[in-house]
Amino acid sequence: MADSRKPASGNRAKPSAAAGKKASKKSAVIAASKASAKKSKKAASKRPASKAGANPAPAKKKRLRDQINKGKRKVKVGDETAGKPVVAEKPKHKNPLPSGNQLVRMLEATGVPVSIEAIARHASLKGPKALAALQTRLGEMVTSGRIIKNRRSEYCLLSKIGGIAGKVQGHPDGFGFLIPEDGSDDLFIPFHEMRQLLNGDRVVVRENGVSRQGKRKAALVEILERGKTIVIGRFNLERGVSFVVEQGGRSAHNFLVAKHHRHGATAGQMVKLEIVEYPNKHREPYGKIVELLGEPSEPGMATTLAIEAFEIPNGFPDSVVQQSEGWGNEVREADKAGRVDLRATPLVTIDGADARDFDDAVFAEKNPQGWRLIVAIADVSHYVQVGDAIDTEAVKRSTSVYFPDRVVPMLPESLSNGLCSLNPDVDRLCTVCDMQVSQEGKVSKSKFYKAVMRSHARLTYNQVDAAVTQQDAATRKQVANVLPQLEALYDLYAAFAAARKKRGSLELEIPEVRIQMGEDGHIDRIAQVHRNDAHKLIEECMIAANVEAGSFLHKNKTPTLYRVHEGPDPDRFEELRVMLQQLDIKVATEVQTKPAELNRILRELSERPDFAVMATAVLRTMSRAVYQQEKLGHFGLALNTYAHFTSPIRRYPDLLVHRGIQHIVEGGKPGNFKYSPDQMAALGRSTSMCEKRADDATRHVEARYKCLYIEEHVGDVFSGVVTGVTHFGIFVTLADLFVEGLVHVTGLNNDYYQLEHGGLQLRGERTGKTFGLGDEVQVRVTRVDVDDAKIDLALVQDDEPVDSGAQPKAKPAANKSVWDAAKEKRRQPRKRR
Repeated sequence: MADSRKPASGNRAKPSAAAGKKASKKSAVIAASKASAKKSKKAASKRPASKAGANPAPAKKKRLRDQINKGKRKVKVGDETAGKPVVAEKPKHKNPLPSGNQLVRMLEATGVPVSIEAIARHASLKGPKALAALQTRLGEMVTSGRIIKNRRSEYCLLSKIGGIAGKVQGHPDGFGFLIPEDGSDDLFIPFHEMRQLLNGDRVVVRENGVSRQGKRKAALVEILERGKTIVIGRFNLERGVSFVVEQGGRSAHNFLVAKHHRHGATAGQMVKLEIVEYPNKHREPYGKIVELLGEPSEPGMATTLAIEAFEIPNGFPDSVVQQSEGWGNEVREADKAGRVDLRATPLVTIDGADARDFDDAVFAEKNPQGWRLIVAIADVSHYVQVGDAIDTEAVKRSTSVYFPDRVVPMLPESLSNGLCSLNPDVDRLCTVCDMQVSQEGKVSKSKFYKAVMRSHARLTYNQVDAAVTQQDAATRKQVANVLPQLEALYDLYAAFAAARKKRGSLELEIPEVRIQMGEDGHIDRIAQVHRNDAHKLIEECMIAANVEAGSFLHKNKTPTLYRVHEGPDPDRFEELRVMLQQLDIKVATEVQTKPAELNRILRELSERPDFAVMATAVLRTMSRAVYQQEKLGHFGLALNTYAHFTSPIRRYPDLLVHRGIQHIVEGGKPGNFKYSPDQMAALGRSTSMCEKRADDATRHVEARYKCLYIEEHVGDVFSGVVTGVTHFGIFVTLADLFVEGLVHVTGLNNDYYQLEHGGLQLRGERTGKTFGLGDEVQVRVTRVDVDDAKIDLALVQDDEPVDSGAQPKAKPAANKSVWDAAKEKRRQPRKRR
């Protein structure tokens, strides 16, 4: 398991006791003129009396905020212990920029959100340069979490508005949840509060009781930042009212569209809408359609919608294209100077049959100490310089995004498929990790250097497997010129695999499926990806190089990004432990720090018919791997040091690692590296976010494509396996198709079903009928909601007659698969629904 892909869970940050004590002693002193005070008093006397128990504080805070922002009140920051004005030291410069601590004290004194102009007046800052510098400092403080900024671009301390900051996660039924930034448990946001919120909004809430499900309830305090300005959805027209329903199922709002803002849209089309007015407690949001995306069933529409909805940068600016094409099609002779010449070394690339870019090549040979292993990686850092147009765009993307029907690359094609791709029989620049590996599969020494290479063969996993594992004579003849080193690679892999097992790396092989598209833009088939030893040997070579890269940078104290994978999430693992107890599988309490213990659990589960389901349950306890400036190790691989070095064409953190290595190789010191630790930490957060965005987008597309395919099979019957059990029904994965749908509990015979055995099965109170993980069932597809990616299924009973046209699918004949039958059905005229 090279990387876990589950979301990480942070720990709640405990507030400082000293800070709380200081805040309680401190009082805000607001100086106001007598005239202003009389005016406020007179205005207050004219207002109607408030109801008993009403809290007038918000109105007072609003008046105070307005007076400060308009310059009608000044902010005086008093001494925190004696209550006397602070005597400032004589400034070295005229109107110096306030420090972070001074800004915090000023915001403590105001107690309300204030504008940057008000802060500048308080600090006596004048001129655009001073204001820009202040804005930069405030921005850094917002990023670090010292202060917050609301949607009116006002700044304040979170402690002063008394709440919990976080992001809103909406639900189609109208309620929502707050995901706190401090990593604490989620809060339930009731319907009446969600009326003015959208999924993704950043808000501050306060606790307001407990929901019926035992969750903390939230009351809205402040909307800090709107999560979106653009909505992707389906245009609807009902009884003269036009509106857009957002795709993805995270919003209960309808986005109203005025007639003159329809942009020529017709009912049912997918559109891009720009939000004009956000929702409040009394009305729905308004927007205007800015682009017509097309009909939902158009080929490629699923990917187009995801690119728009997840705001994935697509298409390169002219400046980026021009700069990348300016390098030409061949490596310049001047660029080869000063590099080690590896062109005679038979390096080869081994990738999938459909790969288009090749960023790694390998070579191995036996020697008395074990093996020499060379891992050569495309030298992207030579062509992409810090801060240039290509680099700026690459930071925004941070990763290439691989959809079933297309790729959105991190780098322009002239580089990713051209100069930076280690294509066969052409000169290419590379960065090399040259390792000596012992007989026990451990790297005893390594070195990094710049080189020029020439790939001697472009091989595929299946081709290498056929030549070495299967000893296929025809294939061995095809690869005869590199066969000795391929056999050396297999011997080396055996040593690596033994070392991996000895250190206790997590052995979790989850079946992976891939959607294969036909020439017509529709799904050709959904196939399981089978990994052979050729896949695994390349993976082990890359892991070895990644470990050496991380160790090299750490040893030389150079800021970089490490690939960090922490242990299982405690709450999710406790749920797994309870479930495993129902299966009489004992779990040690220290399992969270020992991957080997998880391997023992997996071995005990391996003989069960529902092993694939249980292995997925184990995977879901894992934290998500992220990029961090701190070296915290990789739990899944059981490694103390790990960085990503081997894919700079498609991952920005790898490019940063290359730059760090180049800096050291060229004699640079940590103090004069192009990135500070703080800058690297910020890049870690942004690249991790972009990686998650890419994963979410690809999952969204795959789910939509599966729904589009199953939509053509409403009424058909399939065999399936129960892969999920909840109080509201069972989830069934359809055999051969790897598509999951829900059988609602109301469709499980005429009985009342309850969860038992720690949530492993449902049991009927009257009949005793059970439905548990791994059970094989027959189901009929009854409904498909493509926009929300939901598939409804119904059980087919043993004595139930099958409708004509919805015959149960027999096991495929040897020469005819489910997919062949599906293709035949697709050729028939499609029913309109």
